[in-house]
Amino acid sequence: MSATQTERLNFSSVKNKPDYPDFLDIQIKSFQDFFQLETKSEERGQEGLYKTFLENFPITDTRNQFVLEFLDYFVDPPRYSIQECIERGLTYSVPLKARLKLYCTDAEHEDFETIVQDVYLGTIPYMTPSGTFCINGAERVVVSQLHRSPGVFFGQSFHANGTKLYSARVIPFKGSWIEFATDINSVMYAYIDRKKKLPVTTLFRAIGFERDKDILEIFDLAEEVKASKTGLKKYIGRKLAARVLKTWHEDFVDEDTGEVVSIERNEIILDRDTVLEKEHIDEIIDSGTKTILLHKEDNLQADYAIIHNTLQKDPTNSEKEAVEHIYRQLRNAEPPDEETARGIIHKLFFSDQRYNLGEVGRYRMNKKLGLDIPMDKQVLTKEDIITIVKYLIELINSKAEIDDIDHLSNRRVRTVGEQLSQQFGVGLARMARTIRERMNVRDNEVFTPIDLINAKTLSSVINSFFGTNQLSQFMDQTNPLAEITHKRRLSALGPGGLSRERAGFEVRDVHYTHYGRLCPIETPEGPNIGLISSLAVYAKVNNLGFIETPYRKVENGKIDIKHTPVYLSAEEEEEKHIAQANIPLSDKGVIETDKVIARMEGDFPLVEPTVVNYADVAPNQIASISASLIPFLEHDDANRALMGSNMMRQAVPLLIADSPIVGTGLERQVASDSRVLINAEGDGVVEYVDANEITIKYDRTENERMVSFDTDEKTYQLVKFRKTNQSTSINLKPIVRKGDRVKKGQVLCQGYATEKGELALGRNMKVAFMPWKGYNFEDAIVISEKVVREDIFTSIHIDEYSLEVRDTKLGNEELTNDIPNVSEEATKDLDEFGMIRIGAEVKPGDILIGKITPKGESDPTPEEKLLRAIFGDKAGDVKDASLKASPSLNGVVIDKKLFARAVKDKRKRAKDKEDIAELEAKYEAKFVALQDVLVEKLFAIVGGKTAQGVNNDLGEVVFPKGKKFTLKMLHAVDDYTHLTGGTWTTDDETNVLVADLMHNYKIKENDLQGNLRREKFTISVGDELPSGILKLAKVYIAKKRKLKVGDKMAGRHGNKGIVARIVREEDMPFLEDGTPVDIVLNPLGVPSRMNIGQIYETVLGWAGQKLGRKFATPIFDGATIDQINELTDEAGIPRFGHTYLFDGGTGKRFDQPATVGVIYMLKLGHMVDDKMHARSIGPYSLITQQPLGGKAQFGGQRFGEMEVWALEAYGASSTLREILTVKSDDVIGRAKTYEAIVKGETMPEPGLPESFNVLMHELKGLGLDIRLEE
Repeated sequence: MSATQTERLNFSSVKNKPDYPDFLDIQIKSFQDFFQLETKSEERGQEGLYKTFLENFPITDTRNQFVLEFLDYFVDPPRYSIQECIERGLTYSVPLKARLKLYCTDAEHEDFETIVQDVYLGTIPYMTPSGTFCINGAERVVVSQLHRSPGVFFGQSFHANGTKLYSARVIPFKGSWIEFATDINSVMYAYIDRKKKLPVTTLFRAIGFERDKDILEIFDLAEEVKASKTGLKKYIGRKLAARVLKTWHEDFVDEDTGEVVSIERNEIILDRDTVLEKEHIDEIIDSGTKTILLHKEDNLQADYAIIHNTLQKDPTNSEKEAVEHIYRQLRNAEPPDEETARGIIHKLFFSDQRYNLGEVGRYRMNKKLGLDIPMDKQVLTKEDIITIVKYLIELINSKAEIDDIDHLSNRRVRTVGEQLSQQFGVGLARMARTIRERMNVRDNEVFTPIDLINAKTLSSVINSFFGTNQLSQFMDQTNPLAEITHKRRLSALGPGGLSRERAGFEVRDVHYTHYGRLCPIETPEGPNIGLISSLAVYAKVNNLGFIETPYRKVENGKIDIKHTPVYLSAEEEEEKHIAQANIPLSDKGVIETDKVIARMEGDFPLVEPTVVNYADVAPNQIASISASLIPFLEHDDANRALMGSNMMRQAVPLLIADSPIVGTGLERQVASDSRVLINAEGDGVVEYVDANEITIKYDRTENERMVSFDTDEKTYQLVKFRKTNQSTSINLKPIVRKGDRVKKGQVLCQGYATEKGELALGRNMKVAFMPWKGYNFEDAIVISEKVVREDIFTSIHIDEYSLEVRDTKLGNEELTNDIPNVSEEATKDLDEFGMIRIGAEVKPGDILIGKITPKGESDPTPEEKLLRAIFGDKAGDVKDASLKASPSLNGVVIDKKLFARAVKDKRKRAKDKEDIAELEAKYEAKFVALQDVLVEKLFAIVGGKTAQGVNNDLGEVVFPKGKKFTLKMLHAVDDYTHLTGGTWTTDDETNVLVADLMHNYKIKENDLQGNLRREKFTISVGDELPSGILKLAKVYIAKKRKLKVGDKMAGRHGNKGIVARIVREEDMPFLEDGTPVDIVLNPLGVPSRMNIGQIYETVLGWAGQKLGRKFATPIFDGATIDQINELTDEAGIPRFGHTYLFDGGTGKRFDQPATVGVIYMLKLGHMVDDKMHARSIGPYSLITQQPLGGKAQFGGQRFGEMEVWALEAYGASSTLREILTVKSDDVIGRAKTYEAIVKGETMPEPGLPESFNVLMHELKGLGLDIRLEE
């Protein structure tokens, strides 16, 4: 067994489980696909940022004279490292530049040259390697959103009279909604943007089905008959399907112009649905109609009655009338002309400028309606509208199904990348507007792309998204599990999603499509239940945003074990039979039982093995990471499992971590994927180790050495006592030794709730389930003093205190240890900048950072002037503005930092110029040396070979085709960074080597450029700070918190409690061999809560401790009671942990046996130190003069309505009077009372409470003249 790895005995019966996907893929991959930095620009597909740029460019002015075209984008390296950003309160971001081309299409402007320029568009927050964003010094996470997918949805509702109403709603990616719905009179209407209502047939006429005949033909409802006397006689008794119209032209003289205008008139001879009679035949022939339409005589008629009803309600007869009617409905005005009216419908649904279904919307429409319209056709088509209406009619006739909107094929995930795309779209659209305006203003003068662009527009949109959007959240960083869970969270809330108040029960409920996609267990308790969920362990989000889960294929009762599993979305698994992962199989994967329980949508029928289509890949496929970390979850009630998985995220990292004896086998993957630890990048040997760094010499091949610019050795810095968002601490310690061989991926350190590369949130404790003198009543916990003495549950918490030095109207503030009216004793630990020394112990009220600030004042008296002249003028015009320790703060200063802007005078500026020149010379030498190394390496690879033509990115030939590479030729090139790919030689292997070498060179060169820029900036500007701040001082204070009475603890099964008593070791119950237990839990906490998993864990944990082994018992596939009994027998401990205990006080044996074992307990973030609070006097509310509430405001405890009743019930009138007056808002009375207490006098009489005065004022405000008379 390796010293750096824990071996676990795995109880899983399911073999060949696939590897888990990277747990942070949903964040990191999404962001990479959005930015596509690794992708060459010619290969950047139509996605992410590139697509957003293409959607907004090219931009032209109103006369189409000038065109601004987008060519490419790229970013510079970030100015500060992530750690520097956190310390200085900055955003970790990269400068974004776009290459734009401006040209003129107008022949008159022949002097206007085409300009290609790289334009700076602002800084864009960049994702850190662990999937977070650092915004203003705080690590934040952009949570993925689960929202309704674009596409068409069919639903039904009930009218008050019980009639079923059906509707079809088309939801686009962008653009107007259109809804088709029926009413109680069986007429179908189309609603545009949920407000404007028109008969469906009007819409049909507007989109090109002008006559009744065209509309009826769509649905095959009518037959055309020639209008002749003999022909019509056959059809007497049949119903007319369309009106018979007599058409004639009427001429009249236009009074304004004097012209003769001809107008077409229609007269209705016979209406629809008229039964054809003998006398009608002559009327039809006289009207000059060539053909008439009759209803078909088949059973379709009844189904399509709604179309006839709608035609009856349709006020229009032609396309012209229809478009004008729609225009009037939408605009509430008369259309200026027919063309404008026609344009409005086209613009709304058929133009890609205003309407877009998106790739997802088109995919869902095609799937639902059985169409095969190409994916790039992302506007509505006539075919879509017709098919939707046909489907709706089928629905009315019970021939089709309505949609389930909670089905995961109708909900999709918007990951970080997509949310950023949307924000960039908004920012670029705003920018395009200003560009157009500026283009229109610049008429004949020459201008460049830089003149047109305002970089603030884009960055302000992006910054407000990261700063204020509901889905950009302050990261939960209590422990690695909390981090990883936060990044995998899916929220139905947020912009474009649901709101808590509107979300009903159905949306929150578990749906059968959540199987293997969303965890049915992990969700918050409270108002957000079911709206916030977690991705299951194997789930992935596909490129359309639907969640997929893996299955193994099953054919003829044989499971395909060899190939990798297939990932299916919720829609693809419809109507498939899916077996569980732990069905009995032969070695070749043949199902060995006659019948199998196989899931089919929401049911679990018993079927033949040959019917099964797929099988699950693992039993824990349905749960999220947190739920998969609870051993024996299958024996816990779901409500308690929910609490257990939520409380594991609140576990505080302990000083000494200890991985659980009973784990589930997922602990290692969580620790490595959380990106907290350092993993070896390849095989190699440890060269050097200390507490701060590890150096490893990697084994590398000749080719790897050839293309790399680094040495074989790599040094990793370990994080020491870094403060997290929740004030816990990250402190990593090495677990390898000098000379050790390491393998790729091996963990090199531990700490921050990990041990030997495994997640370790708590400690293994010897437990007894028994009452103990009533101290563990109602979930309270009795704990041994040994636990406190040996620092088993001690944790370190780090608080950051900062103070800003600002520039005020009266002069600058100043950091100093010379503070007016403060004793020397109070400033003994401060340095000359007023900052407390590292290592100083801090108590409440101590000065942490000394600061003085100028104060405005009246003219000093002559005496003051004299005193100032004698003693110096420091004390008079400044006041103390120091940062003092809050009442509950006790700790040790572990670090301090001071950031300051450079303040310049002439001499300093001249010195800076010299320094910068020196710096540039130093870096120039580095660039030259780097290029020399590149040339040497290139010559070693391509020397003597024939060039195939290599160009730079301007298209100029650098190495002509046919020439042989020589050292001189390679040295002659000045700039290697702008060489494009091209083919260097005829040998593919050589070309790959050159490509890798050039790639690494560009990265190295880029890093050097970044360092140069950063160092120049530091010299010229000093530390970058937010505006208006001259200096920023920070002090870090560490608190060592031992376990206390009042701290909250929990197991992994939702068994939580408060420490009620810490008992001496000798008083704790002990076993027959004299071992006292560490913790006593109440047995009554188990049966009613039905979390028996904790008992299984306890018994197996004791066996593991005795045998010196650790176990993995995966959920739904863990150790059976027989396997546990075997192990307890082997360990020589009683079965089920049933054993007699002895009373520590008397030494007598307890009457009944109790369950004893080893349980994994966590200490949660709800610690009594953070909650203890007391106040005598403090701040008061301005209007009511009552004390403020809450610990943060140093407020008081509210004596509320019910508490008043209690005192009234006991007749404690004096106490009550005191509470309502002098202890609260009797301003004069409380001052007098304080005076009386100080002087030792008798208490004064209470006066009038201020709230009474407030009431008086409010009544006066109502116009009542109220006077208080003595």
